[in-house]
Amino acid sequence: MAIFEYAPAPESRDVVDIRPSYGLFVNGEFVDGSGTPFKTVNPATEETLAEVATASSDDVDRAVQAARKAFGVWSAMPGAERAKYLFRIARIIQERARELAVLESLDNGKPIRESRDVDVPLVAAHFFYYAGWADKLAYAGFGEPRPLGVAGQVIPWNFPLLMLAWKIAPALACGNTVVLKPAETTPLTALVFADICRQAELPPGVVNIVTGAGETGAAVVGHPDVDKVAFTGSTEVGRIIARAVAGTDKKLTLELGGKAANIVFEDAAVDQAVEGIVNGIFFNQGHVCCAGSRLLVQESVEEEVLESLRRRLSTLRLGDPLDKNTDIGAINSAEQLAKIRSLSDLGESEGAQRWSPACELPDKGFWFPPTVFTGVAQSHSIARAEIFGPVLSVLTFRTPAEAVEKANNTPYGLSAGIWTEKGSRILWMADRLRAGVVWANTFNKFDPASPFGGYKESGYGREGGLHGLEAYLDV
Repeated sequence: MAIFEYAPAPESRDVVDIRPSYGLFVNGEFVDGSGTPFKTVNPATEETLAEVATASSDDVDRAVQAARKAFGVWSAMPGAERAKYLFRIARIIQERARELAVLESLDNGKPIRESRDVDVPLVAAHFFYYAGWADKLAYAGFGEPRPLGVAGQVIPWNFPLLMLAWKIAPALACGNTVVLKPAETTPLTALVFADICRQAELPPGVVNIVTGAGETGAAVVGHPDVDKVAFTGSTEVGRIIARAVAGTDKKLTLELGGKAANIVFEDAAVDQAVEGIVNGIFFNQGHVCCAGSRLLVQESVEEEVLESLRRRLSTLRLGDPLDKNTDIGAINSAEQLAKIRSLSDLGESEGAQRWSPACELPDKGFWFPPTVFTGVAQSHSIARAEIFGPVLSVLTFRTPAEAVEKANNTPYGLSAGIWTEKGSRILWMADRLRAGVVWANTFNKFDPASPFGGYKESGYGREGGLHGLEAYLDV
């Protein structure tokens, strides 16, 4: 029996004025797209939110040409002047934070608590951080700083506004102009960001937003006048982009999939580790490239950790993303829900034991309960494939060397977590884990000053921090 009962605490939708339809943002203006419009829906209710334009290859060409024309003005502007625009954008994001957070939760399905307390503050922080670099590029260690030109950027649906900030802020700070394509299921906050660019009086053509599906993204990546391609998304699409860019002069960064190991040693503070496990895999419904989807727990404490984990999961609240008490929101789309269900069923058929807390799923929308698999072998599909949902696979180990071997036994290498009280063990493990980001006694913590990126099939290049400038400079 629960000690406390929570009354509903919904955030008001009144702060958001969703238009019936949205066009493309090209050369500082919203214009019609020549492709077939598509609808974006609320994944928690399946209601249509708006009709959104699709950019054809001709539309993309107009956006690229607008960016090319604006590049002459923007790149010639002193860094201190570019910084003023970035600072202005960051402040407007803060002023419109509530609107952006509510819209992100409506369009994406993530809990308002996350979009309000994590996503939007980090978005503003990235623009503030890179605004500070705009007039200091000569001291970044990359020689004489020269912008590349037009950056074509394609972002995913799991962190729509945050991935936009990761891409656009360093590109603009370095003097480049941008053509960005948001994911087709989550275009709305990118289109509000276009309005923020107008509000900040950013010169026309410096930022262009073209909406659509895969064909629109392919037109951006393949455009001959795009000098730099940045992509965050699946490894499968990353391979296609890498092949398309091969043999050209385009600079490329890829931030792709992951299958992170969250490693718990017997001396770890169990309750603290369990909070890190929950945050690692159930934050944003597991729609996180660096999610801690593989729990490696030392054999001697497996039962204790799992008992505490099950107890903690029974307190999570699944439901309305706009309710401030909600921990687990909606799965982003019907297609993603089908993938999660398929891989989970496969895990069960391969012999792993499946468990979820008692959980009532809403009648409408796309929902999946937090799920834990035990008895998982390294060969199981759920231990190797990126599920991209609230599904945790539990494996065990006996020695640190075995933990390293199991953690690295994956085609991915984006992130890892270590839970132990021994600092020497943290350093020993971090030196051997093939992961771009290693968290110690925490998980899913991000800072604009810290670089992020992976090894192997998790992509190449770094975003964030000083390293994130290099991708947008001719060095």
